[in-house]
Amino acid sequence: MTARIKSKLKTARHAYKLEVKGAISLPFALRRAGRGSARLESGEEMALELAGEVLRGGDLVVASDGRVLEVRAEAEDLWQIECDSPAQVARAAYLLGERHVPVELREGRLRLTAEPALEDFLRSIASRLTRVRAPFEPELGAAPEPHANVGHGHDHHHHDHHHHHSHSPRRDHE
Repeated sequence: MTARIKSKLKTARHAYKLEVKGAISLPFALRRAGRGSARLESGEEMALELAGEVLRGGDLVVASDGRVLEVRAEAEDLWQIECDSPAQVARAAYLLGERHVPVELREGRLRLTAEPALEDFLRSIASRLTRVRAPFEPELGAAPEPHANVGHGHDHHHHDHHHHHSHSPRRDHE
């Protein structure tokens, strides 16, 4: 029977004498989704069954057999955007946020998943665009949970962009 990972350890690593019994390297997509299958670094197959948790490199999880495992952020193919000014970094981050693209903020540069469809857009907003292979730890901010990302991902309201009015006659002056 395949062991399952069903919970993230909420206790600080140093609070108890914990014996870590293995490590599991996961790309951000699996660390965000919390569902799927992966292999421990030992080669053992594991099922991920985490609900509503986003895992970060260094987090500890508990397997169904009681083992404590360390999560490692797997190296991924990423775009790295370098900018010549803080204003250009802010503009690039804003434009990517408008597209709901997960972004890792670094000193003077941004990183995001290397999706070929974004290349032309990224070249238009970056001073320099390069491909790198590195662990990906994007900002989470107030992003919707993965299970809420249905359709085009809008489960929130943009009150600033829409004028709402009623089509019924007003009677407040009677």
